[in-house]
Amino acid sequence: MTNTRTPGFATRAIHAGAAPDAATGARATPIYQTTAFVFDDADHAASLFNLQTYGYVYSRLTNPTVSVLEGRLASLEGGKGATCTASGHAAQLLALFPLMGPGLEIVAANRLYGGSVTQLGRAFQKFGWTTRFVDFDDLAAVRAAITPATRVLFCESLANPGGVITDLEPIAEIAHAAKVPLVVDNTMATPALCRPFEWGADIVCHSTTKFLSGHGNAMGGAVVDSGRFDWTAAGHFPSLADAEPAYHGLRFHETFGDMAYTVHGHAVGLRDLGAAMAPLNAFLTISGIETLPLRMERHCDNALAVAEYLASHSAVAWVNYAGLPSNPYHPRAQKYLGGRAGSVFTFGVKGGYAAGKAVVEGVQLFSHLANIGDTRSLVIHPASTTHRQLTEAQRVAAGAGDDVIRVSIGLETVADLLADLDQALSRAAA
Repeated sequence: MTNTRTPGFATRAIHAGAAPDAATGARATPIYQTTAFVFDDADHAASLFNLQTYGYVYSRLTNPTVSVLEGRLASLEGGKGATCTASGHAAQLLALFPLMGPGLEIVAANRLYGGSVTQLGRAFQKFGWTTRFVDFDDLAAVRAAITPATRVLFCESLANPGGVITDLEPIAEIAHAAKVPLVVDNTMATPALCRPFEWGADIVCHSTTKFLSGHGNAMGGAVVDSGRFDWTAAGHFPSLADAEPAYHGLRFHETFGDMAYTVHGHAVGLRDLGAAMAPLNAFLTISGIETLPLRMERHCDNALAVAEYLASHSAVAWVNYAGLPSNPYHPRAQKYLGGRAGSVFTFGVKGGYAAGKAVVEGVQLFSHLANIGDTRSLVIHPASTTHRQLTEAQRVAAGAGDDVIRVSIGLETVADLLADLDQALSRAAA
């Protein structure tokens, strides 16, 4: 009897996209550390280059180790296909590349990771792309920002570092009314907490460097497509709907249907932008994802305990964590994140900029570095590091003001984390 039951999330985190190696029987996915792959004959090579046959040509385009990770991420997000990249920033570029062109516009949330604000607001200007930053809590402002040149709405499901949870369902409705896709960066929440496709999103991107890999040892990014957006309906997306000269007039949406966006990501995006994920990084991320459900549970439990402690600390002015019932985004945590709120949040230390720097310099167990999603607990003062390129107004809008400290709570014994924060806060206050 065939079992038609859909496997659970934890099962898919371990098994999706993978199988014992056909050549050796190896149970773990091998690292295919090769640049290229041998063709059967000239006709086989031609069919691969014409996109008539699926297979491996060159590791910038496709690689067996990376393909396992792509299959796993697509399964966990509930998507149709995925494309892995060298970093999270590369994933955002690859996600937007087939949608945009000179003179076209992005409507983006104004509360994003500082590097994303710089990428969207400055680097992409060199391509002739304009980004309009809007408060996505103001639905009327989002609608007003959309123009005939708008081609995509972009936000984070759980914003870094502000802890804002986006109300995805009405934002997706606004995007679809404008006949454009909603792209959601799901890095902070991960599919263990939030699956944006279930709320109407069309494309999800990740920095796999963070929670998905989970151990601070592998760079990477990913773009996952829901397979539901009609790329031909509005005439907005010629890269996917019109004839592609480099492939003898092939039309991606006509030829590949709900896999058009993913195939384009490999056949054009990775081919021309070159931001491919290394096989070793894919292997490490595959291994990390196997424990993702367990890690996210512990991350969130520890984070809630730390947030509750900080909320009562005399040296702390405020705590912004949606897991606290007093937080304005607590109801959205119940709706979109299954009642949890992730493990990255911010708090304000009394004494402002100088006190913030003193805290991050005074911790002993926490690591002072620019990353999140590690097994280790991490701390940073965004105003002097990750968000220092922004104006003061942009920093405040992003939740990275002078007094803000961002923590990424790891998997350590929570009492040890509280003790370390207490001594650092007490020294900074003194």
